[in-house]
Amino acid sequence: MCVICAMGGFLFLPHHILAMGEASKFAFAQLEYSGGNWNPRPHVGKRLMWELTKRTSVEARIDTVIFRADDVKIFEYPFLYMSGDQEFPPFSEKEMSNLKLYLEFGGTLLIDDCLGKSDFGFDKSIRREIKRLFPDKLLEKLPKDHTIFKSFYLLNQAYGRTIEKSYLEGITIENRAAIIYSQNDLGGAWAKDPLGSWEYQVIPGGETQRSMAFRLGINIIMYALTGDYKQDQVHLPFILKRQM
Repeated sequence: MCVICAMGGFLFLPHHILAMGEASKFAFAQLEYSGGNWNPRPHVGKRLMWELTKRTSVEARIDTVIFRADDVKIFEYPFLYMSGDQEFPPFSEKEMSNLKLYLEFGGTLLIDDCLGKSDFGFDKSIRREIKRLFPDKLLEKLPKDHTIFKSFYLLNQAYGRTIEKSYLEGITIENRAAIIYSQNDLGGAWAKDPLGSWEYQVIPGGETQRSMAFRLGINIIMYALTGDYKQDQVHLPFILKRQM
């Protein structure tokens, strides 16, 4: 989705339009925030970007880029990842306004709860902050026929290191899931240590579940890049073929 927004001389554009070469590749952009634990899975981005490049035509940078929510550079990236496993203090008003503008003008935020306990810790803080961002909207379950579940692979539920919930939740802006919320620790399923070993056991489904978690991650990124493009059923035969 190409969005152009004048913002004090700043243009909101997909990163591949702003630059050439290495900087033009898709980047795993992660939000840093105060308090709590903003980076419980430090190696998550590298492996997912490796899989994205391997499985799709998207060219991706391996190294993660890190920003705070009040940094205008987030507007150069169509996708942001935020994770945690602890409660954290409220974002500043500047962080709130910048992040809200980012989401309203086409950005996608994936929030990954690595703890997975409802109404406790990270989940409690996230629901509070989402309510501050969009007081007139509800964080709702995304239906099984949502484009996210068929943007690249056909999936019938949410996955992660665990399956605390079989669904994703989201905030929808103009028929687009701008915020996607998982409580299944997606990052825990994706993370490999520097020696190449998986960092966390995936339960209860083992390596099959890990594979599904990678597929979901790729679907979410493809959704961030293409929006509802795959909703067009003309693509269904190609998606079905990919499952073989």
